Amino acid sequence: MDERTRYFRQLKRLRGSARRWSVLGGGLTAAAAVLTPYAGIGLADAAWAAGAGASAVLAWWRWGDHRELAATPAPPPSLPEPGLTKALGRTVLSEVRRQKTRYALRGSSIAESWDRLDRASLTMSGLAGRLSGEGETAVLEAATAETWLRDLGQRAASVERAIPLGKPGQRDTLVRSHATLTEQFSDGVTAFESLVAASAAYVAEDGHPVADSRHPAYFSLIEASDRLRGIAEGLAELRDSTTRFRSAS
Repeated sequence: MDERTRYFRQLKRLRGSARRWSVLGGGLTAAAAVLTPYAGIGLADAAWAAGAGASAVLAWWRWGDHRELAATPAPPPSLPEPGLTKALGRTVLSEVRRQKTRYALRGSSIAESWDRLDRASLTMSGLAGRLSGEGETAVLEAATAETWLRDLGQRAASVERAIPLGKPGQRDTLVRSHATLTEQFSDGVTAFESLVAASAAYVAEDGHPVADSRHPAYFSLIEASDRLRGIAEGLAELRDSTTRFRSAS
């Protein structure tokens, strides 16, 4: 908890305490004012008056503490940790670049394959932290393959944009080159998706090393559910028994 949050929480706590003591003091004062004329000032009336006075004094103190704290400037908002700021900045920058590239490829013949590559890349990023041992090699291979595929896709898109600009003799050559690059890119994306699927299978099997086994947390959940269900049923039976007893009496 930072200093600014602690400041406002303490300010709220003091305000609530002052209000409670003010209400209690007002109630006791009203009770003493109403009850005293009926039987004069006795021991009970003195207790009422003493409670009212004490509550009023405590309320006054709490309101004073609240005003003193409220007059103090609130601490400035704490800045995020440098490491977290850099990580968020890299994430945002990466997303901006990805959207910019995707926008530049709209209408291109590789746009669909590029979207498939994006989805597979995001999936691989989620699996990377769980791939250990032989799986770490797959992470490195995926990173290398993704760099090559993105360069290949942008190259194919550039050639496609240049086709209308070529002369009749050059245009046929560009069309053949573009078809070759597009085919290589599509096949590469398919292979990349296969690698991601294999990595997901590895993670799934690594999480269940023994057939038909359950994680201890699963049995803890079942046990806790049964225990809470038993308590709820017991409380329901107690409530029904109490209702029948009151009805009978």
